[in-house]
Amino acid sequence: MNCPFEKIYPSELVRDAVYFMTHAYNEAINAWNKDEVPIGAVIEHKGQIIGSAHNLSRSTNDPTAHAEILAISQAANSLGDWRLNDCALYVTKEPCPMCSGALVIARIGKVFYGLPDEKMGCVGGAVDLGALPRSNHHFESTGGVLEELNHGLLKAFFEEKRRLNAEKKAAELPES
Repeated sequence: MNCPFEKIYPSELVRDAVYFMTHAYNEAINAWNKDEVPIGAVIEHKGQIIGSAHNLSRSTNDPTAHAEILAISQAANSLGDWRLNDCALYVTKEPCPMCSGALVIARIGKVFYGLPDEKMGCVGGAVDLGALPRSNHHFESTGGVLEELNHGLLKAFFEEKRRLNAEKKAAELPES
């Protein structure tokens, strides 16, 4: 199932939240093209992307293969240190409990996300693991970066999945 959305190539001159989120969005398109839930993430350190990934849970049969987890591993390898204090994560959808916990453990400095998740988001949606009062690490989080773009991508993916599933079920019905 090929993604109908086009990648965006931002100017290299302004490396702000929109710039890095655009790269995360492009990773989400890569996920769609692999029939994965289209969520992408990048980790930035001193203006450079040092980790970049998209969901791979379905193709690897690994429930931990979320974009954030994979990007954290890449960033830690790039820095040669598991502590990512001076780094920022940009992810197209608010991180889940597992990914938010990994961000606390990795000591991420900041988190920027596109689409909030009031049911499972854990950097401000359902709960905020980055601000637990007794935690030994806290990080700032900012939501809504390219929210409409990221929401449109996820919504279209699941609409297409539902349409394909309905067609499959209809084809399996015996003719009367």
